Amino acid sequence: MPQHTATQNVDRSRERDYGALAPGVPFLLLGLITLPFFLLGVLILRGLVLVEPNQSQVILLFGKYKGTVRRPGFYFVNPFTSRTKISLKARNFESARLKVNDLRGNPVEIGAVVVWRVSDTAQAAFDVDNYESYVAVQTESAIRTCAARHPYDTAHAGQTSLRGDGDEVNAELRDQLTERLALAGVEVLEVRLSHLAYAPEIAGVMLRRQQAEAIIDARQRIVEGAVGMVKQAIDQLEAAEVVRLDEARKAALVSNLLVVLCSESETTPVVNTGTT
Repeated sequence: MPQHTATQNVDRSRERDYGALAPGVPFLLLGLITLPFFLLGVLILRGLVLVEPNQSQVILLFGKYKGTVRRPGFYFVNPFTSRTKISLKARNFESARLKVNDLRGNPVEIGAVVVWRVSDTAQAAFDVDNYESYVAVQTESAIRTCAARHPYDTAHAGQTSLRGDGDEVNAELRDQLTERLALAGVEVLEVRLSHLAYAPEIAGVMLRRQQAEAIIDARQRIVEGAVGMVKQAIDQLEAAEVVRLDEARKAALVSNLLVVLCSESETTPVVNTGTT
């Protein structure tokens, strides 16, 4: 009897051991069955692409450019492709205040604001290393080139100046940037100078020069107007035969009229009643 009992105990212990391993088998089989569905779900999620308004997705497949998705929506693409998001929105770039020499060699401070956006996503992604940095560097270079071609201010007719001909300077700067940024697929929408001034070390001297030039211009206009008025007065006096003037009296009249018309202070008239 004791031997029979020991044998039963051994058999029961073996049954308990086999019963402990048996539940792991169904989980293993379930994992093997669901693994392909899990991988398929990952691939499906990997292929979904959401494109927002004014956004684009540049698509590459094993290093080859396959196209760009521009239209807003929800798309499914090859899950093995890589995508790069590029914004198509208009952006502002404000350059720093650059210190350059104008056409006359005077140091000036100048800055500009550029409104731009990406027009060719393939060029922006592959033709330049970083298109945003490219825009910044080329903008500063174009500003320096444009400032060196024109004087800050000029009194000569027909010569374009940075201060007096802003529209022409902006148009020239835009043409330069359009040519420079075409390599990066960037479209220039607008360019305007945001800052323009003489450098601090010559600002006081240049201000006095501008004041002197303004005084000279004003004097020239005053003299031109006075000469015209004197000529008109003499012609009218002779035409109406109010008085006959010889050359000496005519010269005296011209001198007096010019003094009255060109003087900065009030003049006191002297009435000549004749000689005794």
